[in-house]
Amino acid sequence: MKASSKASFFEKLDRQRVRCTLCPNNCIIAPGKYGSCLVRRNLRGELTLPYYGAISSQAIDPIEKKPLYHFYPGKKILSVGFLGCNFHCPFCQNYQISQSTDIPFSTLTPTELVANALKQGSFGIAYTYSEPLIHFEYVFESAKQAHEKGLKNVLVSNGYLNQEPASALLEYIDAANIDLKSFNPDFYRREIGGKLDEVMRFITQAAAATALEVTTLIIPGKNDSLEEIEEIAAFLGAIDRNIPYHLSAYYPQYHYHIPPTPISTLTAALEAAAKHLNYVYPGNIGSSEINTLCPECGSLLIRRRGYSIQIKGIKEQKCSNCGKRVPVKL
Repeated sequence: MKASSKASFFEKLDRQRVRCTLCPNNCIIAPGKYGSCLVRRNLRGELTLPYYGAISSQAIDPIEKKPLYHFYPGKKILSVGFLGCNFHCPFCQNYQISQSTDIPFSTLTPTELVANALKQGSFGIAYTYSEPLIHFEYVFESAKQAHEKGLKNVLVSNGYLNQEPASALLEYIDAANIDLKSFNPDFYRREIGGKLDEVMRFITQAAAATALEVTTLIIPGKNDSLEEIEEIAAFLGAIDRNIPYHLSAYYPQYHYHIPPTPISTLTAALEAAAKHLNYVYPGNIGSSEINTLCPECGSLLIRRRGYSIQIKGIKEQKCSNCGKRVPVKL
């Protein structure tokens, strides 16, 4: 495949090698080889983007599917997926596109992507499904053009990006949901090939720049201790108690054959997290009602059953009953 223009964020080394400085993997890549993300290639001493604009999937989704519960609830958004990932999670639900580039895909320029969003009546674009950050150049240009056309940009990501590119991209991101997969550095290192402290840094950085929500997939025997869940919630709560936190039930996927998360485990985890955060939500539990309540008076603010959304008790970003400010963009 013919490579596109030169990548951003890399250094030239000896023997035509390059060091990619986009994400904390900081891959050293020999000529003709790819980084661990599978999509950034050294071509004769230049880091190139052979999969620039490669779209593996495209759909109109409810914003709640990202999941984002406090960002334009009830609206639908054009969602696009890519190829590759800088993590290698053995429980990945989208491993067909995240761990391989050998699948059919279409190609869209940023201008074409933005035009698609406008044509389909979407209020924005969500960069999701596989890891969008490794396609920084494409997402950056698309997000910039989307803003110029009055569209919102949503990032669904593992949060594994170095500080300089993160600062540049977050200027154009209106909302993000970041996976915080564990609060155990060994889990990040052994299971997925990453560094917890770098994800924590990105979350802190994103919280100051955009409407942030965070998700943890609760995997039995791996990251499901109440102590670990409470540590995550305390970390997020120290940034802002109003960060919505999604605790999702795990189901066997890819290389993991561990039995699904028991509802009792999820319930206990929700209670532990609620000690530090005002808005904690279960995920992957079917069509059960998942509501937003006022943390001050307990009044119903938003009713959710599946993707049926009713805004019940919010007026001018305040609880209609007690007047407490509600961090929900409508």
